[in-house]
Amino acid sequence: MQEYIKGILKEIGEDPQREGLMKTPMRVEKSLKFLTSGYKKDITEILNGALFEEKYDEMIISKDVDIFSLCEHHLLPFFGKCHIAYIPDGKIIGLSKIPRIVEVFSRRLQVQERLTTQIANSLYEILKPQGVGVVIEARHLCMIMRGVEKLNAVITTSSLLGCFKDDVNTRSEFMNLIKEKS
Repeated sequence: MQEYIKGILKEIGEDPQREGLMKTPMRVEKSLKFLTSGYKKDITEILNGALFEEKYDEMIISKDVDIFSLCEHHLLPFFGKCHIAYIPDGKIIGLSKIPRIVEVFSRRLQVQERLTTQIANSLYEILKPQGVGVVIEARHLCMIMRGVEKLNAVITTSSLLGCFKDDVNTRSEFMNLIKEKS
């Protein structure tokens, strides 16, 4: 990978042997491997058995989970907040596992729409809950630094499954709760 990065540096008019760039190919390789480490993670291993039988049937929300990902179209970052809710149907998940699942999918080349549905579908399959709701609000550097150059544009996506999709009251409760300040 480092040789390709040296080639890119040459193509943009830089000298990969310049003092400030000599270690850049190694740094970029290390950075890209970290930023795409989600491809090598398995959700079952992440869960590590943290599913528990529990007779709880109210909404559980993990809000303001930081996300950082790379746009697959430009390889530029997008970042923001992810809000996740589910209503159990006999099983709950260890709370720290929700942000870990978010990270698995966000550490891949992504589009925000797919990221949103992957998180929701994963939790829906794992927990088999009454419903799952996921909302992501993110800023995309491909829109901020280039292209339309809109600094304040925030993209919002949602994926609603089960009772979050079918019941307007459940959906409204979720949307209202994620708007509240912590």
